[in-house]
Amino acid sequence: MAESKELELDVTNIAHGGISVARHDGRVIFVSDAIPGERVLARITEDSKKSFWRAETVKVIEPSEHRQMHVWSSASVARAPENRAGGAEFGHIEISHQRELKRQVVVDSLQRFAKLDSPVADDVVVEALPGADDGTGWRTRVRLHVDASGRPGPYAARSHTVIAVSELPLATELVQEAAPLDAKFVGEEHVDIVQAATGGARLIVGDQKPSTITEVVGDREFRLADTGFWQVHTHAAQTLTTAVQEAIDPALFDTKAHNLDLYGGVGLLAAAVGDRFGAGTKITSVESDATATGFAARNLAEWIGADAATGRVERWIAQLAATANAHDRARLRAATIVLDPPRSGAGKQVVQAIGGLQPAQIVYVACDPVALARDVGLFAERGYDLTALRAFDLFPHTHHVEAVATLTRR
Repeated sequence: MAESKELELDVTNIAHGGISVARHDGRVIFVSDAIPGERVLARITEDSKKSFWRAETVKVIEPSEHRQMHVWSSASVARAPENRAGGAEFGHIEISHQRELKRQVVVDSLQRFAKLDSPVADDVVVEALPGADDGTGWRTRVRLHVDASGRPGPYAARSHTVIAVSELPLATELVQEAAPLDAKFVGEEHVDIVQAATGGARLIVGDQKPSTITEVVGDREFRLADTGFWQVHTHAAQTLTTAVQEAIDPALFDTKAHNLDLYGGVGLLAAAVGDRFGAGTKITSVESDATATGFAARNLAEWIGADAATGRVERWIAQLAATANAHDRARLRAATIVLDPPRSGAGKQVVQAIGGLQPAQIVYVACDPVALARDVGLFAERGYDLTALRAFDLFPHTHHVEAVATLTRR
C-alpha cells in the first residue's frame, strides 16, 4: 500500500462502479470523486495489483465543465477522503451529465460483456424520473450505521467508518425530518428510516420485529414488511411497472401460458403484468423470502390465475424443467418470463434453465449493467436477441442505473 503517494492525473473516462479512469506510466488507475476530462491530484490507496492501482481525489487542478458544488457537503472533495460520506458518489457532477456517464457505462458493458454492437444498445438514454430537477429528495429508505459510541451515520465511501452528518439531501423531506442524526443507539448496529406511501416515516432500530406497511402504485395497494424490499425512489415502483408493461410484446403474450415473475418480491411486477393483460392472466411469482411470498399471495389475490411460490429461483426453475410434461412445456414455450434478479444478476445456471424452457420472450429488470450484459450474452448463446432496452435514473447522485431489457427468441 502506498497511502502517502500522490500523483497528478488526467482522467479519461468512466468505469463501472462510479470510478473514473486515469493512466500513469502505462498503468490504469481508478480514481474516485473525479470526472472524465479533469486533471486531479490523487492519493494512491492501493498499489498491490500489477495491472491497476486505486486512488482518491484530494484536489481538483483543472475541473470539468460538468463539476458542481457537491449536493451533500458531507461527501465533498473538500473533505479528507476518509471523512467523506458514502452513497452520493456522483453528487459533484451536474445531473444531466451523470445520466450521460451512466449511459456510457450501459453501452460499454453491453459491448464488452455481451459482445453486442447494435442500435438497441447505441440508442439507449438514461431517463429521468419525476422529482426535483437537482436530483435530491427522492430516497424513501435510508440506513444509518452505528459506531461504538452509539452515534448513527452513513459509512464513509469504501469503508466501515461511520461519518457524523447533519443532513441527508437525497432523502425525502419526511425521512430527513425523522432521521435521528443527533441521537445515540449504543449497542445497536444500524437504524433504518422508512417512509411508506401511507403512515409517514418510521424508525426501525436494529433487528426490531417487522410490522406491515402499505405502498401504493397507481390505484393499487401492496402490503409488505417494513423491513422488506421495496424500491427506494419515490417514483421507482410506478416507473418500473409501466416500463415492464411496455417492454412486453403483446403479440407474443399468451394469458394462458405458464408466465413467470422470477425474484418476484411482494408481487409488484407480476401485478404489472396482470394489470396489463387482464384478470385472467396466469402468472407465478417466485421469491426465496417466505415473508415476501406470503405478502405476494395476498397482493395478487384478485388474479385467479396468479400464484406465489417460495423458493430459490435457480432450484425452483430447475425443478420445473425436470418435472414439466409435454403440456407444461408447450405452455412454457408460449410464456413471458419477467425477472428482476439481485445486483449479481441471474447467472449462468438460471439463464441456462430459462433458455431450456424456450419462452416466447423475456423481460429482464437489472440494477447492474455489467451483470445484465453478461446475462444478455448468455441468453444470446441460447437463441435470444436483445430487441428493446430502456434505462432509468432511479438513483440520482449515485453511479447506479436501472435497465429494462426485452429479449426475444429467434
